[in-house]
Amino acid sequence: MKTNNLLRSTSIFDGGKAAQQGVAVILVMLIVAMATTLAVYISQQQSLWQRQVETQFDHTQARRLGIAGIDWARAVLADDAASSSIDHENEIWTLQLPSMPVENGEVIGLIEDRQGLFNLNSVVRNGASSPPDIIKFQRLLSFLNLPAGLAVALADWIDADSDTQPAGGAEDGYYQSLPHPYLTANRPMVELGELARIKGFDSQTIARLKPFVSVLPTVGVINVNFAPAEVLASIAQNMSLSDARILVQQRRGNPFKDISDFRQRLPNSSIVVSDLDISVSSYFFWVTGRASVNNSQVVTQALLQRSQGWPAVIWQSVE
Repeated sequence: MKTNNLLRSTSIFDGGKAAQQGVAVILVMLIVAMATTLAVYISQQQSLWQRQVETQFDHTQARRLGIAGIDWARAVLADDAASSSIDHENEIWTLQLPSMPVENGEVIGLIEDRQGLFNLNSVVRNGASSPPDIIKFQRLLSFLNLPAGLAVALADWIDADSDTQPAGGAEDGYYQSLPHPYLTANRPMVELGELARIKGFDSQTIARLKPFVSVLPTVGVINVNFAPAEVLASIAQNMSLSDARILVQQRRGNPFKDISDFRQRLPNSSIVVSDLDISVSSYFFWVTGRASVNNSQVVTQALLQRSQGWPAVIWQSVE
């Protein structure tokens, strides 16, 4: 009897020991599996972190190149001003900068005149609507087959008062009645995108206007060496669109040397244009650039103002 009990006790002990060993093996396997999984995860995270660091570095380099491109444009325009006071479509700075290779990437840039376009801010002067300039803008709108009422809506958006002008105007009352109400700006526009907030300026209208208008901080003259035919015809009285197209054709290869030269080439003696409205020089320029480093790309845009010496940056975007 005692022997049987001893055997039974030994059997139970051995079984418990085997069970413990089995659990230990399973635990070891789980630990190894967890360690392997953790090692793979850490490796993946390190690889991801490394790629993120490399991407961030590339983006930073691309941004620096983009900003350098704006400085390049400023240098080109400063050099141009030192050599000539006449700006026209045949100057070297009007050509797109060819793709310039840099380490692991490239840079492309373009300088465009903005003095030959109709400045939307000119419809308001000293905080008050300017009827002569509104009429000019309405002429431009008519050449583009757009409603004349857009001109007064624009003036109401910019002018300092809250008086709604007839035939298309809109002040706070109109904008407050919209599903998502807001107030008029009562200040000059900063960039073309603001048009989308003004009564009547839908996306199609803005796209139609874009090649002919600019948004400049100061009211200035139109450079007749760059103005599209529609803009030329809008700033002059009794100038038809066909007359303006003749002038644009004439200046190709033979730009206007001064205002007197422009007047001598007018196709119609009845055309009236003020010396205060025209020039053969430009002071505002738009710079567009694209810089890429590996898979990172940055697009730069800037409005430059050239008066004397190094052009100033009025507005810029680096994205």
